[in-house]
Amino acid sequence: MSTFVLVSGAWHGGWCWDRVEPILRQAGHRVIAPTLTGISDRAHLMNPAVGLDTHINDVVQLLDHHDLSDVILVGHSYAGQVITGVADQRPERLARRVYLDAFIGDGRPAIELLPAEISVHYRESVAESGFGWLIPGRSLEVLGVTSPTDLEWLTPRLTPHPWKTYTDVLNVHGHQQQVPAEFIECVDWMRVFRPYAELAASLGWPVHEIQTGHEAMVTAPDELASIFLQILESSR
Repeated sequence: MSTFVLVSGAWHGGWCWDRVEPILRQAGHRVIAPTLTGISDRAHLMNPAVGLDTHINDVVQLLDHHDLSDVILVGHSYAGQVITGVADQRPERLARRVYLDAFIGDGRPAIELLPAEISVHYRESVAESGFGWLIPGRSLEVLGVTSPTDLEWLTPRLTPHPWKTYTDVLNVHGHQQQVPAEFIECVDWMRVFRPYAELAASLGWPVHEIQTGHEAMVTAPDELASIFLQILESSR
């Protein structure tokens, strides 16, 4: 039995993996999908001080208190920043880090890793309707979600995301390089994370493509779980 730790991106909680988890469990593996501080079912803990280090520590503490090892650590979207920080602090607990349509951090804040036009939109939405410290949710249709059923399931569960997590510098010391990495790009949308898929390829990482929008865990759970299981096999 192996352990998958699935870390969701901005606005989401651990529940967003609900369609993927049963497939991995049926294959005989343990799955933990934490919700990061201040988001979704932990929105009651939101405050302006919640930052990137808070979220990295959420996952580090999970690994430590469950005494996990040989973990396949997956980060979706923004959570690429989080799993890079976790891998830097606890490389000995990880077998693979997997970036699902996600940032590959180079130390810069996440807001500087976005395309310029999206970065401007984020800054404007934070100033106009996020009280200066929250990122309001984005249109799910823009992210490639079109099914009415998927929209009805996702929409009421998403919550604003702490802005500080996007403006904090990612402080790492290079220990994350001890953990082999793979990238999964979702190619059936505007492909915001294509530069990171290309970067991953240039670094010699295996790069997988999945024909769906950004919310692959919702819109293509079977295909995504299959890739996760392939990655697990390659880590053995």
